[in-house]
Amino acid sequence: MSNLTTRVLLVEDEDVARKTLAFYLNTIFDEVVLACDGQEGFSILKDNVENNKTFDLVLTDLNMPNVDGMGMIDLIRELIPNQRFIIVSAHKNEEDLLKLINLRVLGYFLKPLNIDNMMEMLQKAKEEVLEDKKETLTNENFVTLNKTYTYDLSSDKLYNHETIVKLSKKESDILQVLIKSLGEVISVEKFKEAVWNDIDTNDSAFRTVMKRLKDKIIDDDFIVSHKGYGYIIEKLFVK
Repeated sequence: MSNLTTRVLLVEDEDVARKTLAFYLNTIFDEVVLACDGQEGFSILKDNVENNKTFDLVLTDLNMPNVDGMGMIDLIRELIPNQRFIIVSAHKNEEDLLKLINLRVLGYFLKPLNIDNMMEMLQKAKEEVLEDKKETLTNENFVTLNKTYTYDLSSDKLYNHETIVKLSKKESDILQVLIKSLGEVISVEKFKEAVWNDIDTNDSAFRTVMKRLKDKIIDDDFIVSHKGYGYIIEKLFVK
């Protein structure tokens, strides 16, 4: 997980609380961005979203000038419905707690802060963030071809369930061409150019390698031949 970074937006109007929270957040998370009230907090988050950046966690006070914490949370959830929050407040207001029940709130800190409890909760929040990131990354890396075969985009490996299918260099290259153009018919000439770097390669050389590849996926063949046109992996398997 070392390549996964974590970003936090801290929204707190009290200078001392903001500096204290920022100090401890920086010991756990990779990047901490500060805002002084809900209006500034939402503006910062919105600007980040427009630049294809997100915050893994928003830690916010509830009682703030301009836009308060609940108002900011409502605005943020219109942009990012599954945004995670941790709440900081001087008072545990039952009405606020009822509103927060259906939100993605990981915790609630009361002022004055109990540092040990706060650090424990922040560490758990980071672990949850990293687990989600890891799962998302894994899902993005794997292409499900059918009920039997999956393809790992990060390592260019083909799996028959949990077992790696051993492919030669040319067989692997042909499969990569198909994976990169899912749903498209690939002509023999394009395979020759991409795999052999020579459009004049003998047709029999290509057919031999393609047959060996298809023999290795005979359990549940996902490569379809369109006679006179080429080959295709027609569509992704939907569970």
